[in-house]
Amino acid sequence: MLPFFILGRSLIKIIWKLLRNKIILQFKYWFLPHKKTHKSIKDLQRRIAVYEDEAAYKELFFLLFQSLTHFAEGILQSKENAEEIVSDVFISIWNDRAKLNQIDDLKLYIFVAVKNNAVRKARQLNKDATISLDSINVEVDSLYQSPEERMLSTETVTKIETAINNLPNKARLILKLAKEDRMKYKDIASLLNISVKTVDNQLAIALKKLATAISEPLRKKK
Repeated sequence: MLPFFILGRSLIKIIWKLLRNKIILQFKYWFLPHKKTHKSIKDLQRRIAVYEDEAAYKELFFLLFQSLTHFAEGILQSKENAEEIVSDVFISIWNDRAKLNQIDDLKLYIFVAVKNNAVRKARQLNKDATISLDSINVEVDSLYQSPEERMLSTETVTKIETAINNLPNKARLILKLAKEDRMKYKDIASLLNISVKTVDNQLAIALKKLATAISEPLRKKK
């Protein structure tokens, strides 16, 4: 069982109601690690480092570009600057391809590089800029991919989207990294310089909001 399900009696009651209505099933898809993606990145990393495989490099670029751009845009609040930052990081990856096998987790490495470059760029644009987790404003936009999720009513989807948009920036960022970008909790903690417990707590906040959003239409129907 996922650690953020241990959240207190009130939330457990909500979750049990959702279980009874077979809607909570979708949450297991939202927070499970995406092992296939991790393995594919490892393979691409090896092909780029060992064989200088341009096709693998291009595949890696398109695999991560959108997630990285959204992350950088949350820091810079500029899509153009975000895309420039991500492109520059990938140029560095290719230039240093011979050293890629020395990197244990390439996805995390690239995310950290993008974060550092985006923060540096933000401070160049505004010397008084203060970058914190509360100031990183990201969008979460690919929540409805599985068949279970597509079975949700339009009303429920709208309520979930509203709940996500109303989340504190920190909770929404961590939700995006965990669900949309399929990052491990320890990697999210490392990327954002926070503890794994903080990741758990912020996901608990997000889950509670989403569970409440889903449960409201059920209460109205009773």
